Amino acid sequence: MRRLGDAYRAFDRYQQRHGLLGFPLAVLQKYGDDQGGYLAATLSYYAFFSLFPLLLVATTVLGFVLQDNPGLEQQIIDTALAQFPVIGDQLRVGALTGSTVALVVGVVIALWSGTGVFLAGESAMNHVWGVPFRKRPDPFRARAKALLLVVAIGSAVLCATALSFVGTFGSSYQAFWKVGSVALSTLLAFGLFWIGYRTLTIADIGWRDTWLGAAVAAVLYQLLQTLGSYYIEHVVQRASTLYGTFALVIGLLSWIYLGATLTLYAAEVNVVAFRRLWPRSFSSVIELPATGADERALTQRAEIEERRSDQRVAVRWRAADRGGDETSSRGDDASTR
Repeated sequence: MRRLGDAYRAFDRYQQRHGLLGFPLAVLQKYGDDQGGYLAATLSYYAFFSLFPLLLVATTVLGFVLQDNPGLEQQIIDTALAQFPVIGDQLRVGALTGSTVALVVGVVIALWSGTGVFLAGESAMNHVWGVPFRKRPDPFRARAKALLLVVAIGSAVLCATALSFVGTFGSSYQAFWKVGSVALSTLLAFGLFWIGYRTLTIADIGWRDTWLGAAVAAVLYQLLQTLGSYYIEHVVQRASTLYGTFALVIGLLSWIYLGATLTLYAAEVNVVAFRRLWPRSFSSVIELPATGADERALTQRAEIEERRSDQRVAVRWRAADRGGDETSSRGDDASTR
């Protein structure tokens, strides 16, 4: 056991001196501190129940705007469903019909229901950035921002459709077009993640503070699109023998959860880089002396619980190398405006 402890401490010293190892480990620890698995599960839940109302709104609106061009309407729908490998072609959506008043009311209700995933995203991003509850937006402002993001995502679908049309002109250059198509899709995903990471939180950050996580998320999402279908296919095939048609639900939830997880990991990259929350002590098995990054990260985590304007949360640290002296730590109040 002593040799194991010595090796463990040696590894900790090594990762603290080498950022290529220390930074990813700090991101992993930050994800654990924020209970990222539960955040990803919450995002997956709301994404699952928001998907169909949003598709219903999209098909209804497209039915009116493109009523003279049903081929283009179907192309847009197919492009949106293509974001879900293997199970995408099994998703079927209809369209709202009826009188003008009933139709408008139906679209508004479906749109209101569909914004749940963006509200969950706002809560998750404010959580990973350490924004105290007392500073988070009220339900009306949060819902308004969610509606704006629905418009942004809708515009992205149109861009993806445009890319698919361009692909029909490059059929004679298949290898070249495949590379170009992946590059353009990754660039589009980068833009979407960048907008999302910047607008979903009220933390006092700028555009240049969120580009790194957006780049990581775009690359990971493209890998998920390319390689994830293999995983989903096996999940669905194995589940089909037990659950039959419920395998679609299992596959869809699995796919959404994977997407939510990589989105949160990439968000943690932004926070760790911006707040310089590394190197952390690698205390997963053996508790080691806290570093300055440990103190900043865990102090931020505690301050999230401030729920009133007249409430303040203070964190005290006692380090062995300080002779047992206690120090009080508070984050910069301006950093979470």
